[in-house]
Order: sequence, then structure tokens, then C-alpha cells
Amino acid sequence: MNTLFPIFVKIENLRTLVVGGGYVGLEKLNALLSNGPAAPVTLTAPEIRDEIVEMAGAHPHVQLLYEAYRPGHLEGHDLVIVATNDKAVNRQVQEDCKARKILVNVADTPDLCDFYLSSVVRKGDLKIAVSTNGKSPTFAKRFREVLEEILPESLQDTLDNLQSIRNRLKGDFQEKLEKLNEITRVLK
Repeated sequence: MNTLFPIFVKIENLRTLVVGGGYVGLEKLNALLSNGPAAPVTLTAPEIRDEIVEMAGAHPHVQLLYEAYRPGHLEGHDLVIVATNDKAVNRQVQEDCKARKILVNVADTPDLCDFYLSSVVRKGDLKIAVSTNGKSPTFAKRFREVLEEILPESLQDTLDNLQSIRNRLKGDFQEKLEKLNEITRVLK
């Protein structure tokens, strides 16, 4: 049973450390910045891919450190994403994070993760996160592609209209909720 608690965090209000400068580090940095272009991110690795350097150049809140991980890198960070191919480094970062009560994701190692990065469907302001409880990121990606294909682009117009209606509704919370439920019942 999937017991994960789904939340959407304001990543631009959190300081994130990415450990690893290879392809997986690039993938994780891209995920962070595509959801929060102004997110403050520090990425540390002895070697960093050119694509990461290019991406960092376009995002002034991204800091690159050309050095191997050390526990001091955790200072001031709220989230950590580990993306190295060195199991010993991955385990050490996870243990250091646990000792400091910092949430950590170790790519491709569900047992070491406090959270998983989901596959995300975006249609304007609508965002749907897909998780397989760490079992198959590939399935989550494929399912995201299916949802993106079947959800109409006009969803943003629907969301804008519903917000306008919500802002004009009178009454207490319960009355507003009942009216919005009545209006959206057609989505069934």
C-alpha cells in the first residue's frame, strides 16, 4: 500500500542542495527549476556537466561548487537530492541529512529516501503529481504522457472561470463549497 503523503511545496522558499553533477544531477536540477525557476539551489560535485553549467548560467539562484560532498554543504539547506553513482557517498549524505533532520532523496534508492520526486502533468495552473511509491519511475513518466495527451489545453480557461465564480460567491464557507461542488459536478 502506498502510504506517501502527497504535498506541493513552494520550492522557491526552500534552499535545496543537489549532490552530483552528472546526468541524474542534471535531470534533478531541471525538475527543480522547471517547477520553480527562482528556486535557490546549490549543486556540488567534483565534475559538473556542461549542460548544468549552462542551466546555472540562466538561473542566478543556482550556485555550483566544484568539490566533492562534505557534511558542511548541508548547512542552511532544507532539502537534499543525491544524484551520484557512488553508493558510499549516497549513504553518507543520507546519514548526515538524517542526523540534521533534513529531508533527502537519493536517486534510484527508495530505501534511503524521505520523499520521492514525482512525474508531473502541467496544464496551465493545473498540476498533477504521479507517484508509484518508488517502484517504477518509468511507469509514472508514461502515465504522465498519457494524461498530458488526454487533458485539453482549455483547462486553464475552466480554472480561470471557476476562480472568478469563487471570488464572486457570497455566504459562509459551507455555502460556497456547496455551490462550487454543484458547478464542478459535471466533471464526473
